[in-house]
Amino acid sequence: MDMAGQDIEKLIKLVSKLPSLGTRSARRIVLQLLKKRENLLMPLIDAMQNVADNVQTCEICGNFDTTSPCSICASELRENGILCVVQDVADLWAMERVSFFKGKYHVLGGILSALDGITPEDLNIEQLIARIGQEDIKEVILALPATVDGQITAHYLVSRLKGLSLIHI
Repeated sequence: MDMAGQDIEKLIKLVSKLPSLGTRSARRIVLQLLKKRENLLMPLIDAMQNVADNVQTCEICGNFDTTSPCSICASELRENGILCVVQDVADLWAMERVSFFKGKYHVLGGILSALDGITPEDLNIEQLIARIGQEDIKEVILALPATVDGQITAHYLVSRLKGLSLIHI
């Protein structure tokens, strides 16, 4: 039985698909959005539409930005010879929040996983190899999860990078 209208239930269902949110949390969020329609819901709609219209994937590293290349890849202040390989954009953003790494990034778009059927062809590995060949990369840092799949991905990348005459690991 629906406690709310069909449109509200559809919104609750969509919000509940976000990570870490179940139906109860989604219902509370939607209720708050509706209660604060002018101060919260309408600005959120505008911001989401703006992101949908303007954000794109960086053609070089895979980051999200309003420009491609992204502001990190285009920055003259970043160290060009150092490349940090991360699993996804969330990892890149986490590294940027701590403002420690001053090089550039490469987003793999996942990690190898036999259980999930993710193979090297599913990841941005060939783009990584091409980048290393095109750019003057002296150091590659693998910032991958400390999981079995993360370690398998790291070993695979190391074996691929060792095969390049450009790089010594």
